[in-house]
Amino acid sequence: MKTTELFGKKTVFSLEIFPPRETMGENVIYETLDALHDVKADFISVTYGKNSGTDGCRTVKIASDIKHRYGVESIAHIPCIGATKEKMIRILDALKENEIDNILALRGDMPEGEAQQGDFLHADELISFIRSRYDFNILAACYPEGHPENPSYDNDIEHLKRKVDCGANHLITQLFLDNTHFYRFMYKAGRRGINVPVEAGIMPVTNKRQIERMVKMCGVELPGKFIKILDKYGDNERALKDAGIAYAVDQITDLMANDVDGIHLYTMNDPYVAHKIYEAVCNLI
Repeated sequence: MKTTELFGKKTVFSLEIFPPRETMGENVIYETLDALHDVKADFISVTYGKNSGTDGCRTVKIASDIKHRYGVESIAHIPCIGATKEKMIRILDALKENEIDNILALRGDMPEGEAQQGDFLHADELISFIRSRYDFNILAACYPEGHPENPSYDNDIEHLKRKVDCGANHLITQLFLDNTHFYRFMYKAGRRGINVPVEAGIMPVTNKRQIERMVKMCGVELPGKFIKILDKYGDNERALKDAGIAYAVDQITDLMANDVDGIHLYTMNDPYVAHKIYEAVCNLI
């Protein structure tokens, strides 16, 4: 099933997981998926990174198992940074062979201190490449606070419009902690003629180091309310986890009250967090 078929009937609720480190053993991710069984996700996406194996083989396998073993629609993340067209064809062919219908096409993180290599500079080029050769449903990322490498917010919206014009028909946002950024983004995107479904990406912040890393990587603004939570609970791991979950639930409740197309929960492979949030919002979905 293509994810675009899910919208219009309900608020879509989806999850993201990532392949664990190879030293942890493959069983770890399946223990996570088993524990997520009671969370009624419309789909689960699988990231692609240094733990994804040669040509993304671990991402492909996990995405395939989610669909065929667990009976949940899956999405495979595919970054293009440093990739040749030949490598991309191998990955895409493997996804097709495993009957994966949905791809999240990304540029990926630029390696620090290295020049751009490969056949693709940006995600829109990957989207065009996929659309010209395959019939996958293509998703793309978007940034409510603007991509940190873009010179202006309007330029970021223009780049997103190119992704949609090239064939992306479902968007998932980067995390944000202040919903006003999401509402401004939706207004700006709508004005520019970007009318595909947009899921709000929510990452429950459960430890102080995690949010410090996210702020550095993504340029996420920390609202005053959230800074108070960090100041009060930053040295108490359990208390911060519960406070982070409560904050995420408040975000989701507000977004759903304002008719968000969907919620995409960055689980960080933590079933406890996913369960707590799902239990709190499931009656609203």
